[in-house]
Amino acid sequence: MRKGKLMRNVLGGSRPSPRLRAAFVALAIAATSGTAAAASPASASAPTSAPASASGGPTRDTTQFKGVNWADPRDNFADDLLQLSGLSTSDTYAQTYAKSSRIISAFRANLGANTVRLPINPYTVNGAYWKSYRGVVDAASDKGFKVIVSYWEGTGAQKDGFIDDTAAYWPMWDRVVKAYKNDKHVYFEPMNEPHGYTDTEWADIAAKWLATYKSVARGQVFVSGAGYNDHVTSVCADPRLKGTYLSLHHYGFWKEYATYDQWVADLKVRIGDCANRTVADEFGAFMTTGLNYNVPMPDNNFVNFMQAVTDTFRELKMGSVYWPGLRTGDMYSLQTLTGPTDRPWLATTNQSGADRLAWGWGRGKPVSR
Repeated sequence: MRKGKLMRNVLGGSRPSPRLRAAFVALAIAATSGTAAAASPASASAPTSAPASASGGPTRDTTQFKGVNWADPRDNFADDLLQLSGLSTSDTYAQTYAKSSRIISAFRANLGANTVRLPINPYTVNGAYWKSYRGVVDAASDKGFKVIVSYWEGTGAQKDGFIDDTAAYWPMWDRVVKAYKNDKHVYFEPMNEPHGYTDTEWADIAAKWLATYKSVARGQVFVSGAGYNDHVTSVCADPRLKGTYLSLHHYGFWKEYATYDQWVADLKVRIGDCANRTVADEFGAFMTTGLNYNVPMPDNNFVNFMQAVTDTFRELKMGSVYWPGLRTGDMYSLQTLTGPTDRPWLATTNQSGADRLAWGWGRGKPVSR
């Protein structure tokens, strides 16, 4: 915790760190109330135009993003090099590229995905390992995947919803942007779950990121929703962020229990009138416990959740990126590693979960009610 210490604000100057809140407590409070903290519908002030695509043209919705997260077993919060499940920090670029190519191909073959979200941090980008880690991004891009690269804060005392070290943060993005600003498959997400900041503070940081990297097309930027990415209405209403995509997170553990209809309502209030710019780039539920998401189970919170959110994504024509597509040891993981370590492949852990994901992406069959 950083209680009692002065923190340097990313915009300059210093201020006392606010009281830290456990993620599950904050989210539970927001979800129980039926609205996200500090969120309100943005119908009056939302940008009137759709976000620009990576090629510069407008988009009517975000259905082009059909994806999964590929994560470090530590949940991407790390104070050292990120090591995605199935990879090794000792791998060369060629080894990383070869393994990543197979895993990306498995995401497509098993799930029909075309998008992968990847973590970055200064430890991974600002040192020698970046040369190897680029093999992940390059392999996905070469396969035609859309690649969302997102900054994750550290763990322990660093896991407080603030940028850990601005002196390392900006050089990290300098290096990433220089490498990939001209790759139209690559999208940049300045920070994952910036819950340490108020809605206004976070919008200021996102605006600074855009001003710093003017050479990046706005249609290549994902601005995280405020808080734990739990509502996009405030960033949607900010004219400085016009033309960007917005990223939303939504989870079943935010409530002990809710009906299908309550989950639909909870999700929609977090989106407001901003669905045409919004991608749910994290949402998930138990996949390794045998739940069947293809049949109604009104007494099961997680079945209600998965059916409600995927139906809503389809209804609102929103893209979605499941958490996680692959993360070793995670009961939410929709894929698991198979085969030898140097030639990895993936197997699906819950076909009904994959079916709901496909339904949200515009394919497959609805749940009969």
